[in-house]
Amino acid sequence: MKPDLTKFTQALDLNWCDQNLLLEAFTHRSYLNEHKSSNLKHNERLEFLGDAVLELAVTNYLYQKYPEKPEGELTALRAALVNANTLSEVAAHLGMNDYLLLSRGEAKDTGRARQYILANTYEAVLGAIYLDQGYDRAAEFVATTLFNKTEAIVADNLWQDAKSLFQERAQEVMGVTPIYKLVRELGPDHNKRFTVGLYLEAEEVSLGEGHSKQEAEQDAAQKGLEVKGWK
Repeated sequence: MKPDLTKFTQALDLNWCDQNLLLEAFTHRSYLNEHKSSNLKHNERLEFLGDAVLELAVTNYLYQKYPEKPEGELTALRAALVNANTLSEVAAHLGMNDYLLLSRGEAKDTGRARQYILANTYEAVLGAIYLDQGYDRAAEFVATTLFNKTEAIVADNLWQDAKSLFQERAQEVMGVTPIYKLVRELGPDHNKRFTVGLYLEAEEVSLGEGHSKQEAEQDAAQKGLEVKGWK
């Protein structure tokens, strides 16, 4: 059954021309595996487009907001704003979870996998806004839904490179250099999900996930800082 997206568009003051485009943004590939006759498209192409729009909007915002910060810090800030954790929180706050079209199996999973689905859906919705209403409206959507996270990220130093910080603390406290090992990778080439383990000698400290090995390592390091109380 197709979701009624009227409440979603009204809450965000979005006047849609092509409702099918927005419906596509909420359609996960798994749903089509169980509904082959639905004539719907999954949201991965919109996600690809939205990812590029998001990067441009966030980059421009940070460049203007922090004229004194060097490129390296701006890159780290951007990564903290657009990672899966942040985007999934924003998507959940916007109620996107209520409109997802998922397979029965995916619908039961409310853990880390759902976080990635929500983050990807945010990007897909952004891609749909860009196609339906143009870049300015898409950038406005990012500004109103995401930029309010920036001050907390800066205040709590969440933008700092977690891997570097974890290594510094591990060497300082334990005299050990951390090791990252790839545990598994799942999904098609264009949408892989990596799981990486963080180890201090024989101790498994944490597991991190991401769409690249680097993102998974950063996630593992961030979790490792929390496990060890080194934040």
